[in-house]
Formats: sequence, C-alpha cells, structure tokens
Amino acid sequence: MSIFDQVLGAIANPSHPASADQLSTMVNAVQALSSQQSIDPATTQSIFSIVGNYAQTALQQQQQADPAQAQTTVNQFSGVGSNPQAVKALFTPEIQAQVAQEISQKTGMNQQQIQSFLPMVVPVVLNLLQMGNNPSSGQNSMLSSFLDADGSGSVDMGDAMQLAGKFLSQPR
Repeated sequence: MSIFDQVLGAIANPSHPASADQLSTMVNAVQALSSQQSIDPATTQSIFSIVGNYAQTALQQQQQADPAQAQTTVNQFSGVGSNPQAVKALFTPEIQAQVAQEISQKTGMNQQQIQSFLPMVVPVVLNLLQMGNNPSSGQNSMLSSFLDADGSGSVDMGDAMQLAGKFLSQPR
C-alpha cells in the first residue's frame, strides 16, 4: 500500500484526526513554497522525494535508538510553517548539506536556496506522517509503514504530495 493510500485511509477513518482540510492545508503550503521560490511542480516533487528519503532514514535511526522517538519527532515538529528546529531534529548539519547537494544535483538549484527552504519542507513531510496517528490506540500506521525497512520502495513523499493535489482537485 502506498503512503498516499494510507493518507486516504486515515482521512476515511473516524478514529484518526486526519482530514481532507488538513491535507488541503499541506498542499497549499507546498504550492505557496513553489510559488515563493519560483519552483516548478516537477522540481518540487523531486525535492519532497529526496527530503522524504532522508527523513525516512533519520526517523528509522531515531526509532532504533528509542522506539518512541520517531513518533515524538513527528508529533513535535509536524506542521505547515517554517520551522528550523524540525530540520535540526532530523538532520545533522552534515546530512543537511548532503540533502542540499543531492537536490542541487537533481534539480540544478543553488544549495544555499535549498538550505533556506528545508525548514518549510521538513515540517510538511512530518505533517503528512502525522495523519496516520490514532490517538485512541497510540499507534501511527502511516509512520510504521514509512519506517518499514523492507525495501519495498513504495514510499515517495513527492508522489504522495502530487497525488494529494490531484485528489483535492476532484469533486468529492
């Protein structure tokens, strides 16, 4: 099951606080970031895919060190606004540089520009993961799937955000 299928499942499940409005807020934040930075949608999708891959590794490491830490990070730093602390919570300065370098290589963007908008991208990635949180059970099915290290390759944050935009533009 793709991460976007899980987003839709979380929205449909009344025991989850996820909603189409929450998803819409995230998509609007991504579109605003693209617009403010003059980034085309394909580049934005690449950025979210790369950041999502690095976030997955960072959260897996947090979970290995302390099983509750990944969920704590998601809860504490998810959002749609700029949050430099979210970037620091996930990535060391060295990893931040690697993220910027990989995005730069794939998109041709300036690494300093990339570093400047990571605080806007990381909270949205974490916010998407928070949608799977079930307060009554204390479980987060989306985060669990995201952290599943089976190598299935089914987790792509860029694709998830693109599908979210398409989903929200359809009549419901």
